[in-house]
Amino acid sequence: MTIYYVEGGLRALHAAAVAAEERQETMSPTAREAPPKAYMKLVRMFPLVHIRDDEHLEAASEMLTYVLALGEDDQGVVDYLDVLTDLVEAYEKEHVHIPDASEAEVLGFLMESRTLSQTRLAEETGIAQATISNVLRGPRGLTKDQVVRLAEFFHVGPGAFLPAAPKK
Repeated sequence: MTIYYVEGGLRALHAAAVAAEERQETMSPTAREAPPKAYMKLVRMFPLVHIRDDEHLEAASEMLTYVLALGEDDQGVVDYLDVLTDLVEAYEKEHVHIPDASEAEVLGFLMESRTLSQTRLAEETGIAQATISNVLRGPRGLTKDQVVRLAEFFHVGPGAFLPAAPKK
């Protein structure tokens, strides 16, 4: 696992903590105490800074996996996870494009996740097996009625089979 350290990051954090202690008498009673030890340990392992590039994103993803394995029994872990998730989401929103899946890819994924054969899906939905085969191979698309039937069968919204609306 790659560990990133921002020079002065911990010093700046410490200075902020000292300043907060000095003005504690003016803080409201609802102000939070010092972060739990688990939170600070995680910050030392992987500081909470804006993600800079894809390599940093990969390291953040590895850290997310590690933190998720810790569970949610410790409030410090939960707080750290919330912030790290926000940082990853912000980077991905701006830098990572995830293309829409085709209706064939969606249908194939849903069938695979339930270990359904084309024949079994045809029996369950009333859509001809040949139609399902053609949709999966690509030469044919789904009709509105078929989209509705499949969405009901798989318990997903009909939009799962439709491409996203273009951004304005």
